[in-house]
Order: sequence, then structure tokens, then C-alpha cells
Amino acid sequence: MVRRAVIFILALTFTALPLGFAHAQAVACDTPEQKAQCQAQYDELQKEIAAQQQIINQTEAQKSTYQGNVATLNAQIKQAQAQIDAKNLQIKQFGSQISQKAAVITQLQSRIDAGHDSLASMLRQQQEIDDYSPVEVALSSDDLSSFFADVDAFAAIEDNMQSLFSDIKSNKAQTESQKAQLAAAQASTTDAKYDIQTKQTKISTDKTQQQQLLAVAAASEAAQQKVLAANQAKAAQIYAALFPLRDAAAIQFGTALQYAQASEKSTNVDPALVLAILTQESNLGANVGQCYVTNLSTGDGVGKNTGNAFPGVMSPTRDVPPFVALSKALGFDPSHQVVSCPILSAGGWGGAMGPAQFIPSTWALYASRIASVNGVAVANPWSPKDAITAMSLFLEDLGAGAGGYTAEHTAAAKYYAGAGWATAGQAYANQVMAKVQGIQTNIDFLANNS
Repeated sequence: MVRRAVIFILALTFTALPLGFAHAQAVACDTPEQKAQCQAQYDELQKEIAAQQQIINQTEAQKSTYQGNVATLNAQIKQAQAQIDAKNLQIKQFGSQISQKAAVITQLQSRIDAGHDSLASMLRQQQEIDDYSPVEVALSSDDLSSFFADVDAFAAIEDNMQSLFSDIKSNKAQTESQKAQLAAAQASTTDAKYDIQTKQTKISTDKTQQQQLLAVAAASEAAQQKVLAANQAKAAQIYAALFPLRDAAAIQFGTALQYAQASEKSTNVDPALVLAILTQESNLGANVGQCYVTNLSTGDGVGKNTGNAFPGVMSPTRDVPPFVALSKALGFDPSHQVVSCPILSAGGWGGAMGPAQFIPSTWALYASRIASVNGVAVANPWSPKDAITAMSLFLEDLGAGAGGYTAEHTAAAKYYAGAGWATAGQAYANQVMAKVQGIQTNIDFLANNS
């Protein structure tokens, strides 16, 4: 499990423009009337998208002028917003259908459970009948034909119920399959919406730059050079912004980006996601890297600055052995190497290492892969390059390499909360994904002004 890190990062002020808000009227899509209204709204949005495309096509001939570029970008922004609104409607429709399928599944499961209870009662009665000896039957029943008729009735009902169960289970499996398909379609639509929002943000940035160029088009060459110099200065500031990783060498944004982009070649994990998690980890403000594990038998330790006793700094069975092995390989004193303190109010162990905050046992699982990728003899969790490589590999294993909003959001949630990602990791993942676009804007700016 990866533990949270405190990575004090200089605030990057060059963030993305706000995402577009849906202009479509909020409408439920549950009843037939609401579904018709949703469909009508969706059709209108498609017309708006087509209209904006026509404007884009008409202004292509004007691209040689800044004014033409601004008109084109305005149309593209409006078109993207209409596409976002359409995706929002689709997502809502999928959500309504998924809820309906979930309700059907619940009803079918209730029928199965009730049937099981009835069948169990019948089987108990059948067992009681089976326990009768022929003599008991002959002596206790006034009507033997009635007795055997009851036996036959129980058997027939049991057969009918088993057939009914089979039908219900088949319907439930089919409904669950339909629900899974709808959930996949909803996730795909969410990914497409996120891509459009990202595109819209980039178009807005391009529009701002074109407006700046338009403003100085009639001015002197010196004014144009001033705009160019301002963009270059902004790029330099982004490159130089520091990730001052606690108890590891400070790393510049540009260098961190270089490491993340290098890892992307083998993991397909978006560098913006990696850097967003680094940024998010710093904003959590947890006390990381302030403990020593001084008792390797119990895993207890002391505060780095206070010397106060800290129980449970590191798991003595799970993490101390790989930690000691790593200390021998890297040549450090395990009793004087800073690791994370445990969060006493939350329970559990501390002992996470370096910028990526891997506990020793997890680092041991990735050490050989990290060393192979970076061409080093021993992977070092306090090395920014090794730590960022570790983050990329771990996120790949969590599914982020598939790309798209849904996969990256899920990976971020798992990075933070592990098995509890579906609940405890959601807020963290939302915050990470909100940062991804701003960081991607910086990355795009660097690519255009390097």
C-alpha cells in the first residue's frame, strides 16, 4: 500500500481555464415524457454542433488573419460546449437505465431469496416424511393414498421451484450483463466528455494567445517581441518551479516532467496524472518523513525533531526485513533514515519512504523493475527519478495505462485508498483529476514555447 506523502510544492499559477458548465436544462430522464424531453434536447444540441461546424468551415479561409483565428476558436469553443451538454444528457440517460436495471436485479434477488426460504421449508417437511418408516406410515395414517399424494405433491412443487429458480437466475444474469454494458457505455461517454473538456480548455488558451497577437498586430515589432518574451518567461517559470520533496533532493517541474514522460513510454501512464498525484500529496499536509525506526525488533521509533517515542513506526514483520535489506544495499543506517510517522489516530503503521511514499514491502515488489527501467544497480526510494518511475509503474498496475478519465480516476482512488478505493478514495481521486487539466495546460504551454 502506498502511504500519503507531504511534498511541499511551489504553487503553479498557470492553471487551466475553468471547465465549461453544461448549458442544457437539467432534466430527469426516467419517465417516457422525460425521456422524450431528453431526446428532443439532445437533438437540438446536435443541430447546434452542426451549426458551429458550419461556422468553422466558413472561417477556414480567414485563418491567415488573427481575427479569423479568433472566430474559428470561438466557434470551436461553442461546439465543444454543445458536445459536452450532449454527453451530459447521455450520461444521465445511462444512469437512469442503470438504476432501473439495479432495481430489477434487487427484485429478482428478493424472489430468489424468498424462494430459497420456501424451498428450505419444504425440504424440511420432505425430510420429515422421508424419516417415516413403512410401519409408522401404516400405523399412523388413516389414509395411505393421501400420505403418498402429499409426497408426490412435495416432489412436484420442488421440481417446479427448481425450474423457476433457474429462470429467475437466468433473467438476473442477463440483467446484470445489461447493467454492466450500460455502465461501460456510461464510462466511455464520461471519458469522451472529459476529452472534449480538455480540448475546450486548450482551445480557450489558444484563443487568448490569438487575441493577444491580434492586439499587437498593428503595433511595432517590439510589441510583438514583448509578447514572445513574456511567453518564454512564463515557460521558464514553469520549468523552474520546484517540487521540494522532503528528505529528497528538490526537483524542478521540468525535470519531474522529463522523468514522467520517460516512464510514459513503457507504462502509457499520462505524465500529467503522475505530477497531479505529486501535487495532491503535497496539499494533504500529512506529517511525512519525520520519524526514525529505532527498534528493529518491534518497529517502534522516535520523532526526528523531537526525539519523542513513536510506537508502530514500521511493521516489524512485513516491512522491517526489506527495509534492513535496502539499507545494506544502499549503505544507510536504518535507525537514522527518515520515514513516515504513523498516524496514531488512524491506527496502522508508518514507515513509508521517499517522495512516492512506498512502504518497504511494496518497494521491494517494484525495486527490480525500477532498477531495470532506470539502469541502476539498486532502486532508491529517495531518488526523485526512481520515485517517479515507481509511481508510474504502480499506476500502470492499477489500470491508469488504459487512459481516459474513468481509468485514471479509478487508479488515483486505488493509489490512495487501496482496497477501499470505491469509497475512501473517491474524494482524493476527484481532487487529483481536477489538477490534471491545469498541469496538462502547463505541459502544452511548454511544448509550444520551448
